[in-house]
Amino acid sequence: MKKTVSILLTTALAAGMLAGCGGNSSETKEEGSSAKKGDYDLTLYSINTTDPDFDDWLKNVEDATGLKINVIAAPTDSDTRQQKITTILSTGDSSVDIIEINDEMSASFKNSGWLEGLNDTVMTEDIRGEFPQGYLEDMITDKDGNIIGVPGYSGYLAFWVNQEIMDEVGIASIDTKEDFVKYMEAVSGDGRYGYGGSWEKTYVFNEIAQFVNMFGGDYFDWTNPANKEAIQFLHDMVQNGQTPIDQIADKYEQMNPKANDGKYGSWFMWGLGTDYEKADMLGADKIHMAMVPDFSGKGQRAIFTDSWSYVLNKASENKEAAVKFLEYMADEGGMEASYKAFDRYPARADVAAKVVPDTDPAKEMYSRYAEECNVAGRPMLPQTMEFITDMGTIYQSCMKDEITVDDFCKKAQELVDKYSK
Repeated sequence: MKKTVSILLTTALAAGMLAGCGGNSSETKEEGSSAKKGDYDLTLYSINTTDPDFDDWLKNVEDATGLKINVIAAPTDSDTRQQKITTILSTGDSSVDIIEINDEMSASFKNSGWLEGLNDTVMTEDIRGEFPQGYLEDMITDKDGNIIGVPGYSGYLAFWVNQEIMDEVGIASIDTKEDFVKYMEAVSGDGRYGYGGSWEKTYVFNEIAQFVNMFGGDYFDWTNPANKEAIQFLHDMVQNGQTPIDQIADKYEQMNPKANDGKYGSWFMWGLGTDYEKADMLGADKIHMAMVPDFSGKGQRAIFTDSWSYVLNKASENKEAAVKFLEYMADEGGMEASYKAFDRYPARADVAAKVVPDTDPAKEMYSRYAEECNVAGRPMLPQTMEFITDMGTIYQSCMKDEITVDDFCKKAQELVDKYSK
């Protein structure tokens, strides 16, 4: 699911190494070839070219916008992809106009000066008001207040429960911290745990930040008492046998089979539950999304959303065409096309209400998340991977009792200070 990537700001890789792949009606830029700019209006660097519905999506976009689009396929390996995108942007390479970047890259690039601000063209006040405001502010707004991307979808770090287990222990809902604790105590034992997590060192920051937010803390201020309360809570779950210490080796790929096997009563997970559906475990009476519990006791529910965003290379020589493309991606037609082709849930709540059918099992809960939760982007600093990895390393040490919770908070603040410079 959500894979973090290394931030390697290198210019050693030439843009000519980009491997190309395009759709039926677009020009295709193969490695080592030179597509003629007169044959197309813009070049898109896409992560979706291997999707079986990519060609249909591309035709929809070209028909709707009247643009002829040249497509370059982004590498599937995350490190290689980031290196090549960094090379394109940092060297002022104008051969690529629109690029899809994830949150990790956005944290690194948004203040670099390499991306065009979109406030006055695409993400105007009326349009940006329809997107999750916390996400826009946290992930794709630069230090000067310029929005530098159009979110391609909304993907929540949803709270999931196993209804069969809830029914077994006689708990109808998990709405508060007290409900959560009661569920942990009732479920855990004999190899089963009330909570399961992805605690591999490059993944666990998602859950650290989620629990910090649920307690009303601030991931960038580890002097905040709520931060310590969150870490102590997680530590106590390990000590009480309510979540397993061996999950420090688990990424999301290892979590889902365990969830399907009934090892966990609850967990946080990205996506719409495809792995559960394949195992015939997705459903209101089996595994399903639930509302995020209110741990603060103040009626404040916190949730993260992520996205890949379309950004405009500041060196682009086709900005008029690029803006036309981005306007479509931010509009109902573009979001509906992406939803149908790539199962990408619309980033705009108003569009989702129109284009997502009521039969979609995610619609009700996604709508509630948008309306009832404080929706934010994940806390990242420019040296994204280094920060994520170091935080994960000290977290694992704390959960293994190699350092205390107080030590963790002290070290976490040192890392925030170090990587904020």
